[in-house]
Amino acid sequence: MRDADPRIVLGLHRSRHERRLLTGALDLGVTAIDTSTNYLGFRSHQVLARSAGDLLPKFSVSTKVGYFPKLGGVEHSLDPVRLRQAVEQAAKDLGRKPDLVFLHNPEQSLRDTNAYNQAILMEACEALDEAAAKGLCAAWGISSWDPSPLLSLIDGTSPRPAVLMVRAGLLVGATALDAAEGFTKAWGPNDITVWGMSPFGGSTSEPVWAKIDPRIFLRDSRQLSRIQAAFRAAYHLPQLDAVAVGTDDPAHLGELIGALAGEVDGRTIDEYRGLLRDRLSDQSA
Repeated sequence: MRDADPRIVLGLHRSRHERRLLTGALDLGVTAIDTSTNYLGFRSHQVLARSAGDLLPKFSVSTKVGYFPKLGGVEHSLDPVRLRQAVEQAAKDLGRKPDLVFLHNPEQSLRDTNAYNQAILMEACEALDEAAAKGLCAAWGISSWDPSPLLSLIDGTSPRPAVLMVRAGLLVGATALDAAEGFTKAWGPNDITVWGMSPFGGSTSEPVWAKIDPRIFLRDSRQLSRIQAAFRAAYHLPQLDAVAVGTDDPAHLGELIGALAGEVDGRTIDEYRGLLRDRLSDQSA
């Protein structure tokens, strides 16, 4: 087993939750997994406990609350009572308290900027903060696919999350990158841990990865593949402490671990960000 590397989190979105993936991750030194109450048809926690309950103590486990099953589909809710109950249920289903619970995509219920929505966000944050204080989880955070609607709702009076999770990588546009950075800064001057998600925009088999060569973002790319280079660059788009990446193949996970040896060229990243902003300005003109 390799030494643990906190920069990679194994994401279980779309995963089959196979035991061999978790044992493979541990062998590679990946000791953090990220799931959600609504993954695997709202069965993720139960399946993890059933198929790999003996392995879970070896991982730092994060999950998310905010989506709930309803007749014929799924609904999003920031109701504090439902959120607290979801955290309690997650601990029961996993057979252990989560190390981290994210408020999942709060923007789904907060599209408008007004005092009412600001109060809803604060109450949701307070619910997770209280859950952590009561020992139902070790810490809490916010995972947001599009934090833009949230920026004006954060006023510094609500509890402060320990971790933020945002979209990352070369396929994230200028507006989303700026929003992610603004989202981090909005919580105050102190350091906050930031995770990235979806570094390949959904899949490494997307046609775009055969058309571009992300190795231009690295100082020495001779030993890395295009996919490895894209993954390594994602840590700077925006600036991240860790990246949650999904796979059902331990070999692919090992390939991504190898990418961490690459050194990113900060000047090229800055130039790329400038090009993204210029393109956005041209489209708005």
